[in-house]
Amino acid sequence: MTSSQIEIQLIAIITAAACALPGVFLVLRRMSMMSDAISHTVLLGIVIGFFLVKDLTSPLLIFGAAAVGVLTVSLVALLERTRLVKEDAAIGLVFPALFSIAVLLISRFAGNVHLDVDAVLVGELAFAPFDRLTVLGRDIGPRGLYLMLGILIANLLFITLFYKELKLTTFDAGLAAALGFAPTLLHYALMSLVSLTVVGAFDIVGSILVVALIVAPPAAAYLLTDHLGRMIGLSVIIGAIAAVSGYWLAYLLDASISGSMATMLGVIFFLVFLFAPEKGLLSAARRLTRQKWEFAQTMLTIHLFNHENTSAAQEESRFAHLREHLRWDENFATRVVKYAQEDNLVQRQNGILMLTDTGRTRAQSILEQ
Repeated sequence: MTSSQIEIQLIAIITAAACALPGVFLVLRRMSMMSDAISHTVLLGIVIGFFLVKDLTSPLLIFGAAAVGVLTVSLVALLERTRLVKEDAAIGLVFPALFSIAVLLISRFAGNVHLDVDAVLVGELAFAPFDRLTVLGRDIGPRGLYLMLGILIANLLFITLFYKELKLTTFDAGLAAALGFAPTLLHYALMSLVSLTVVGAFDIVGSILVVALIVAPPAAAYLLTDHLGRMIGLSVIIGAIAAVSGYWLAYLLDASISGSMATMLGVIFFLVFLFAPEKGLLSAARRLTRQKWEFAQTMLTIHLFNHENTSAAQEESRFAHLREHLRWDENFATRVVKYAQEDNLVQRQNGILMLTDTGRTRAQSILEQ
């Protein structure tokens, strides 16, 4: 691998980790689409900042963009508090308005400036190694690498320092307020961090991949665990895997790096969605199938228990009678009896079914509930 390839992958991994950290709390708070809104509206802050300082490299553009991100959150909250508009509709009203203002300003007053809407939306990681950071006349690496590393450290510090508060306000904001944790202040602090992360990342990877990096890894991790700490760790790992695999997919296909990374995020989420041990689609299907057969076996034990030691026991315990009494077809009845025998619930002798001690205990426990 060349040094540029290593740098691109390193920038992508750090960016993925930086985006995944606040993304966990957005997903848990059901505010995933807020990242989409912020990733578009921060363009307005960059445009206004550029008009003020006339320098695309000025750090004031980052603070201006972060301020517009917080403004987006505030306007959405303001509309939602009127109770005339729900949150999803409020987001759909605010971010197109602010984003369109930015587009109009660029097209009208910044036509000759390297401030391109398409570049902002799509991004291009391949160019990141060419924007170098020089300190005391010495080249120390890509500027984007240090920018995203700083944002990653800031995100880690914030989550580490306010882990308990974030956890409490995420899962029970009412209790957090009663305990004096100021959930509103913490919410805006988190949104400011999201804005800062989006601003730093979208110039490198584009707003589309930023949204994917913020939402997809935590959404996949949520299907794998219910523990917040493990969810944060898994989100970072999934984001890093998607970043590296996406780069090599782009290399093989000679395609967009950001687009390939977003594609791999979708592939990873789809695989987790299908095969997650507890919450995956296939696991749910297996669980439903298992419950179906377990319920049928329980019905069989109750049927045999109710007729045990009665005058009709001989007739009701016949395998052939199950079709008449329980209305099971022969194939279904055969499988139920087979599974019940394997689970040591019943014994079968000459077409007669008898409960074992285990089967009798199950029937009694169900009937006593």
